[in-house]
Amino acid sequence: MSAFWSRILVTVVGLPVVLGIVWLGGWWIVLLAAVVSLIALHELYRIARSLRPLVLAGYAGAVAALLGAKLGGPEWMIGGFMLTLPLAFLFKGFAGTRQPTTVSVATTVLGAAWIGLGLSHLVLLRHLAPDGRLATFTVLIAVFAADTAAYFAGRLFGRHKLAPVTSPGKTWEGFFVGVVVAVAVPFFALYHQGYLDIPSSLVLGAVIALAGPLGDLFESAVKRDMVVKDTGRLLAGHGGMLDRIDALLFAGVASFYTIVALT
Repeated sequence: MSAFWSRILVTVVGLPVVLGIVWLGGWWIVLLAAVVSLIALHELYRIARSLRPLVLAGYAGAVAALLGAKLGGPEWMIGGFMLTLPLAFLFKGFAGTRQPTTVSVATTVLGAAWIGLGLSHLVLLRHLAPDGRLATFTVLIAVFAADTAAYFAGRLFGRHKLAPVTSPGKTWEGFFVGVVVAVAVPFFALYHQGYLDIPSSLVLGAVIALAGPLGDLFESAVKRDMVVKDTGRLLAGHGGMLDRIDALLFAGVASFYTIVALT
């Protein structure tokens, strides 16, 4: 199966499952986020193994952040994440690797913050009042729809490179199509449901439109540093789990604080 059709298949099968778990909410979304977080962290730490990340510390910090988001909100989430730093330092002492402490600990903390906190904000978003379910659906669909639209637009008529060094496949044409889709989804989903007014829905769409590609480009820069094309092959044409959620990790955080500020 070609990469193109495998991307379609993964989206058709995976997106309804994710949306179904988001619909259920509660501990189901925490479990989903934890599984995704651990897989994505495993992929990141595998491609960055030359930097000697303290893997167990990163796993523990990410899971603690997710549990904190569920049990106590943003404050507990940050408290859980902060476990990463002392654990990483402690494990570095036991590991005794030659890689400098600064590099090993920094790589560990980066993973827990990027992936663990990124997904923890989706847990926070799902528990927002008055309707976290609708807000989370909207953000997920906006991110994935914009990413898909940008991909196809870039393949069909993309001519001008967006970031030729960092991510040669991205085009300005695809970016602008993705912006239109990212702005349209919150407008139709949240304004027409009375969740946000017109200006607020457009602001949220603009935030998603910018944060999503930034997340994508950030992951591309990390992969370029590590000299890899994809973080894994788990999702066939999509690459690894981290390749699939890279835009969401930035857009989810930005969306949560934007919605809190606007409601």
